[in-house]
Amino acid sequence: MRNAHPRIIDFYQIPNGSQPFREWFLSIRDTRVQQRIQARLTSIRAGNLGDHRSVGDGVWELRLDFGPGYRIYYGEVDNTVVLLLCGGDKSSQRRDIERAKNYWREYKERHK
Repeated sequence: MRNAHPRIIDFYQIPNGSQPFREWFLSIRDTRVQQRIQARLTSIRAGNLGDHRSVGDGVWELRLDFGPGYRIYYGEVDNTVVLLLCGGDKSSQRRDIERAKNYWREYKERHK
């Protein structure tokens, strides 16, 4: 297991103030799916990232094995903060990865 220790979860915010991950999460109408995603975030806070992989450029993908194959994209700040960038599912994976990489690049530029 990669660096199993408690994490703080934060949400990436684009310059206009919106938070892509929160917007995606709130767009999910099925409350059972929202609860399962919340449970995964709780596990992350406890230090268990579960099924995840690098998609390059410092961006990671959390894979959720239910529904249409939900995905959560994040970057790590100082190995203690999981910065949630955006979410999606298997059907939009390629586009979501590019968007997450752009958000991560922009975040790092603003926080040099």
